[in-house]
Amino acid sequence: MEHCYIVIYDLCSPGQNYEELYKKLKSFPHWGKLSESAWAIISSLDAVAIRDCLSLLIDKNDRLFVVRSGTEAAWQNLFASNEWIKKNIIR
Repeated sequence: MEHCYIVIYDLCSPGQNYEELYKKLKSFPHWGKLSESAWAIISSLDAVAIRDCLSLLIDKNDRLFVVRSGTEAAWQNLFASNEWIKKNIIR
């Protein structure tokens, strides 16, 4: 079963190239960029598997948080459209 996961990261080393991380996030069946360092992705993987997959693409001192979204959300001025958020995050 697919669920929506919120992925939040802090990339601590300035000047690093994180294009592989962005490509991986965009490889999920459905994704939405919420802010500079927060994405929503739809996946049948669990949070641990997503974390493990993404952690291979960031530095050891970077921060990464993956949480399965719930049934309620509120937002303002996100990059993803309101329609996408309503359809995918509030499932």
